[in-house]
Amino acid sequence: MIALSGAKILTMCGKSLDHGTVLIHNSKVQAVGKNIDIPPGCRTIDVTGKFITPGLIDAHTHLGIDNEGMGWAGSDENERSEPITPGLHALDAINPADLGLLEAYQGGITTVMVAPGSANPIGGQCVLLKTAPKPTVEQMLLKRYAGLKIAFGENPKRVYGADQRKMPVSRMATAALIREAFWKAREYLASQGKKDWKYDMGMEAIAKVLRKEMPLRAHAHRADDIVTAVRIAQEFDVDIIIEHGTEAYLIAELLSAEEIPVVVGPTLSTRSKVELKDKTMESPALLYRQGVLCAMMSDHPVTPSCFLSVYAGLATRYGLPPYQALKMITCDAAKILGLDNRLGSLAPGMDADLVVWSEDPMMVSAHPEIVMVDGQIDFLIGE
Repeated sequence: MIALSGAKILTMCGKSLDHGTVLIHNSKVQAVGKNIDIPPGCRTIDVTGKFITPGLIDAHTHLGIDNEGMGWAGSDENERSEPITPGLHALDAINPADLGLLEAYQGGITTVMVAPGSANPIGGQCVLLKTAPKPTVEQMLLKRYAGLKIAFGENPKRVYGADQRKMPVSRMATAALIREAFWKAREYLASQGKKDWKYDMGMEAIAKVLRKEMPLRAHAHRADDIVTAVRIAQEFDVDIIIEHGTEAYLIAELLSAEEIPVVVGPTLSTRSKVELKDKTMESPALLYRQGVLCAMMSDHPVTPSCFLSVYAGLATRYGLPPYQALKMITCDAAKILGLDNRLGSLAPGMDADLVVWSEDPMMVSAHPEIVMVDGQIDFLIGE
C-alpha cells in the first residue's frame, strides 16, 4: 500500500483538494481526500507543495510503430501496397522498446492510443496501451480493439493517386472505396451461417465497427472531409471519432449536435500541407465553447508525446480555461476512448495511474517527479 500525502490533488471528478492524500492499494486507488487514516506499514511519500493529477492520456499517436531514431527500418505505420487494409492491426507492429514510449511515460503520459497511419482510406485497427516499460506489448495492452482507422483528404490521394497512379486519385474515390468495403462487410455478416461463408480477416474488422464493438477513427483535416466522414458513419449507423479535426471549429455546431467527439491536433505543428492552411491554436477553445467533446493529441512522432501537457498548457494562451485544458488530456480523453470508468480521474476504484508534478501541470516549467501506472512506481526523480 502507498500513500501520497500533502499535494494539491486535481481529481478531475470534483473539487481540487489542497494538502490531500491519495491512498493506493494494489493496482487501484483506494481513497482520495483529506485527513485519511493511513494504515500501519503503508509506504508514505511526502509530496507537500506538489500537484497530483491522473496519468495523462494521449488519444492519438503512432508510438511504437514509427520508432524513434530508426528511420525507414522502424517505420511500420503505413501499408502502402493496397488502399483497403482493415485486417491489419497496429498491435502487430508495436516495438515496446521504442524510445518514444519511454519518453512519453517519463513525461507523465500513462495511456496512449496507437493507430496506423493515414496513407490508406482504410488502414487498420488501433490499440490502447499503458506506457510503463514492459518486455512485451501484451504486458502493456489496455484495449485491443480501440477503433478502425480510416483517412480522408490529401494523404490517400498522394500515396495512391500521385505516387502509384491508382485509386484513390480523388476524394470521391476515397469515399467510394470506404463505402464499398462497408457494403461488403454487411453482406459478409448477412451470409454468416450459410454454406458458402468464408472467414475474412478484413471483413471481421469492419464487422466489429458495424456491431458497434469499436468506432471509426477518421483522419480528417478539412471541414468538407470531416462532413464526408460523418456522412458515411451515418449511412452505416456506426460510431465515429474525428482525428485531427483541423477545421472542425468551422463546423463545431454540427459536431456538437451529432455528439461526435474530436481528438484535435497536433496544435504545435506547422502548416506543412494545403489542408492545414486554416489551422489555429484557438481550435481547442473554439470547440469547447461550442460544446464539442474534445481531447488533444501529440500525433507522435509529428510532435513528441512526452510534451502533451505543454500542448494543453499552450492552449490556455488562446482562450481555453486551464481546467478544461487538463480535462482534454485526462478525463475527456478517457471518455472518448471509452475508458472513463477506469482512467482519467482519481477516485476510489479507478486504476492507480497518476503523476506527481513539480508545480501546476499547465505550466511549461512543470515536470513529473513521480509517475505511477497500476499502482507501481517505476519512475521517481531522485531514486
